[in-house]
Parts: sequence; structure tokens; C-alpha cells
Amino acid sequence: MKKSLFIITAIMCSLFCHAQESQFFEMRQYTVHEGKMQDLVDRFENHTLKLFEKHGIENVAYFLPLGDNPEYLTFILGYPDRAARDASWASFGSDPEWNQAREASEENGPLVAKVTQTFMNIDKELSPQGVLMLPESGKVFELRTYYMLPGKVENIHKRFRDHTRKLFENHGMTNIAYWYTDEKEGNQSRLVYLLAHDSEEAGKKSFSEFGKDPEWVKVRDDSEKDGKIVEKIESVYFKPLGFSPLK
Repeated sequence: MKKSLFIITAIMCSLFCHAQESQFFEMRQYTVHEGKMQDLVDRFENHTLKLFEKHGIENVAYFLPLGDNPEYLTFILGYPDRAARDASWASFGSDPEWNQAREASEENGPLVAKVTQTFMNIDKELSPQGVLMLPESGKVFELRTYYMLPGKVENIHKRFRDHTRKLFENHGMTNIAYWYTDEKEGNQSRLVYLLAHDSEEAGKKSFSEFGKDPEWVKVRDDSEKDGKIVEKIESVYFKPLGFSPLK
């Protein structure tokens, strides 16, 4: 019993400590050429993940959108800071092993048609500790992005900090991580966060019930006495790939 407890504790500590080292995150979306998704997934599983680790890049999560024929792969990477990110990618890009793997995978044509990047800073006040640990596997994930009206970032932060996260949990949703996008000077950050649900249907049911919760309605109305906070919300449901650290 003591040995088993030690092993479980060691695994949890490893995940927790590793997760906490990263403060700066990058979400990348790779849109694939037709028929190339499996080739891309294979390249990540067989080569890219271990090469990222070799160059100091933390693999956080690898997702495909729900549906029969996903057109893009989304993944999240972690770094100590922006400078470390740039140094790691320069080192990775010039690695002969990576270039050999890339060229071999593209013998019959390129795999990736488009790359989209979002840089983000973890918000420790909103994010649960040990964000890589879930009570069980078999979840689906929902990535939500909030575009706030001008000057309303502090308002949304306060509402999530004091009310929203707890209400999510009351309705069966699991808070995974919260970030604010790292924007060029003069541009307002977006709030990006990740939830876990038992299924897409369960997630939509939870949000429906959350939206009708009298406590939430009061919180929302009180927080918007001086005007609306959120201009637009984007939501995407994902399933994790088998090799994703977060699953």
C-alpha cells in the first residue's frame, strides 16, 4: 500500500511540477492538406514530441476537433518565457533529426497547409493547480475564447475569479486551465480557457443548465450594470490524441 501510494504521489508530483515550470504557452493549429491528417499525427507521435522535449519544449496537449473528418490539429506547448520559446524553436528547427523526419514524411507532398499561432500567459489565479491531472480519462475538452469589449478584461477576470469557475463546477464541468493571450502593444488580451466534460452532449447540457442558474443570472446582471463585458465567444469541442499528455 505504501509503495503504491509513493508511486502515485511521484507521478502526480512529476506532472504538477513540470506543469508549473511553464508560464508562457503557445497554441498552434495545423490545417492539413487533404488526406494528410494521419501522416501528420504519425509524425508527431513518432518524432516531433520527443524532439520538442529534447529542445526544452513542454508538450501539454494534442487535440482533434470532434467530427468524422477533422481538417486541423490543435496543440498546446509550454515554455518558461518568450525568450526560451524562441531559443527552443531555433534549436529544434536546425536539428538534423527533425529535418530528416520532416523530409521523409513529405516525400509525397507537404502535410501542413496553414499554421496559426496564439501566444498565451497562464493565469495562476484562475487556473487550478496541477492542470495536467484529471480524476479520470475519457473526457472531451472544450476550448473557449472570450473577446472582451474595450477595457473589460479586469471585469471578466473578477467574474471568473469570484463566481464563474465555481458555478461551472456546480454544473459538472471541470476547470483545466485559464490563459490571457499575449498581444502586441495596444491590443487587448483575450481570455482563453479549457474545460473538460464527459461528452459533447454533457458539456452542452451543463452550459444550458448553467445559463439558467439563478445565481449565475444574478452574478451576470450585477457585473454588467455598467455595460456588457463580452463581445464574442468562440467554442470548440476536442478529443485528445492518444499520445497527448492531457487526456
